[in-house]
Amino acid sequence: MDRTWNDWAPLPLRIAVGIGMMVHGYPKLFSSEGHEGFVGMLSGMGIPAPGLMAWVVGVVEFFGGLALLLGAFVLIVGALVVVDMLVAIFMVHLPNGFLVGDGGYELALLYLAGTLSIMLSGAGALSVDRVMRDRRAPASPPRREPL
Repeated sequence: MDRTWNDWAPLPLRIAVGIGMMVHGYPKLFSSEGHEGFVGMLSGMGIPAPGLMAWVVGVVEFFGGLALLLGAFVLIVGALVVVDMLVAIFMVHLPNGFLVGDGGYELALLYLAGTLSIMLSGAGALSVDRVMRDRRAPASPPRREPL
């Protein structure tokens, strides 16, 4: 496959994972019912400092999703999202089985796999990371003509 096309491959994945994570993080941050419900769920699971952890998870999911969508700091943000999804899988969804409709881990596993793929491939074209990399790259030295 042409390298040019490979450079665009992460874009649809970044869009899907980024928007999905933002949708899951939004109520944890911006809805009092969603936030308080999530605090209650974390408290019921015995998570320490459930109020603080609800904010941390909401920030990682919403703003981490936004960063993945924009292709910004994908290694750092991706690592945070991977931890978030691993905790979600093992602490919440695993006992319910695989299927999302049954409260299972299917969707969290897809977010985990998508995020790992973005981290491994890089943000690709049309990303903040690409713009920052290109700005840091030294300009090519002027070409010297032979004497």
